[in-house]
Amino acid sequence: MAIHEHPALGTILMCNFDQGFKAPEMVKRRAVVVVSPKISVRAGLCTVVPLSTTAPMPRMPYHCEIDIDPELPPPFEGKRKWVKADMICAVGFHRLDFVRLGKDFSGQRIYRHDTLSASDMYLIRKCILASLGLASLTKHLT
Repeated sequence: MAIHEHPALGTILMCNFDQGFKAPEMVKRRAVVVVSPKISVRAGLCTVVPLSTTAPMPRMPYHCEIDIDPELPPPFEGKRKWVKADMICAVGFHRLDFVRLGKDFSGQRIYRHDTLSASDMYLIRKCILASLGLASLTKHLT
């Protein structure tokens, strides 16, 4: 089920990249982090960076490690995730869904709505700037 409102900055979502993209673009379902605020003239779009469970080879300035606690459900389990900021992408809400954590006692789905810490978002912003060739601006981040 797609999201209907722009989520908070730092929210972890699931993104379906498997339709309309072609390799070497992202072409599978992937956990992502919201890196854009809500922009009223951009209704229905959200900018995200993908997360990976696999360390990049070679590691570049646009990659960083973050720990996600609590862990994501299978097949994305494990605290350690790699931010792939070189794959930053603006996607439509129809591609995005909240992370499903299971069901409660009444059978209602439970979704993850928490956001990453300010320190994790700092690292991600630094990686995004590096991916855009703007690493010299990272000293200005707050």
